[in-house]
Amino acid sequence: MRIIHKDIWESGKWFKLSIFEQMANVGADVDRAVRWKKRGDIEASNAAFERALELIDFTKMDPRNKKRLKELCRMREVLIDYFMFDNEYQCTDEQWYNYFYDFNYAAAIAKGK
Repeated sequence: MRIIHKDIWESGKWFKLSIFEQMANVGADVDRAVRWKKRGDIEASNAAFERALELIDFTKMDPRNKKRLKELCRMREVLIDYFMFDNEYQCTDEQWYNYFYDFNYAAAIAKGK
């Protein structure tokens, strides 16, 4: 398995972040994937999407997130449907932005910013 975020994986840094910070980072890559897709750069969009999937998988491996696995797995499933298949769940760019914005907001509040 090729690891894209090798630095945060090997250092264990990901597991030191709060769930809010983890999800905000996932959201950043999802946002990049959406923006590149809108611009027509499918290669860049797919790369950002792959990075987001890897961060979701890291988040699922965090023992502190054991009780959140159902949501994490469903979110991963819906993202894959949105980017790779027929968007059966009928998600929009705005809905993804709003979903991840809340995690950014919570992470900023938790850090006192």
